[in-house]
Amino acid sequence: MNGVERVHFEEIESTNTYIKTRRNEGKDLIVTATAQTGGRGTKGRSFSAEKGGVYLSKLSHYTDFPASQAFKIMIGGAVAVCKTLEHYGLRPVIKWPNDIHVNGKKICGILIENVFSGKNISSSVVGIGVNVCNLLPDSLDAIATSMLIETGKTFDVEEVTRYLIAMFDVEWTINDYHAYIGYMGREVTLILGEESKAATLRSVDGEGGLWAEIDGKLQRLTAAEVSVRL
Repeated sequence: MNGVERVHFEEIESTNTYIKTRRNEGKDLIVTATAQTGGRGTKGRSFSAEKGGVYLSKLSHYTDFPASQAFKIMIGGAVAVCKTLEHYGLRPVIKWPNDIHVNGKKICGILIENVFSGKNISSSVVGIGVNVCNLLPDSLDAIATSMLIETGKTFDVEEVTRYLIAMFDVEWTINDYHAYIGYMGREVTLILGEESKAATLRSVDGEGGLWAEIDGKLQRLTAAEVSVRL
């Protein structure tokens, strides 16, 4: 990836946790692992990270990157994953804001952690976990899948990792994101704190806001406010 250093571990608690210890070095970095023992996703949820998956964290530093454009980081990560899965014969869709699905089941999660300096983002960590050939717990049968399950093929995890890293080199746009966004026009349940509301998803704007029709009115929501349940 244009000369960016890559560090690989056979086993580590969390690539995100490790890479954040190197933030102060001021250098971009990619960390990968064969397996994780303490992988964490959005809102601190743990996830299965057995051998056979892609577990990757990417540290980037920025100059004059307005915080208002933070969604560009999500676009870059989500589209890179979708392009990778597509390359290997799958048809991915993005479930707003940070999950990648195939055939209605989660195949990849993305966790972004930004550091802010005033009105700018000084650095970000993009953590990605892709289910390739790793075994998934039986309890996740209804909601999770893998490249192996979907295609019946065994993939070289290192090859998939390298392809994904190459996709980070492309500057993806909101149009690329929109090409993969899924479930628009679908009725879902929105979870706002302890409250649940029925809604119809309509679109995602350039700043990452979700537009949904709730009680007949179009409203804009952010990932910090709401979770989507299909």
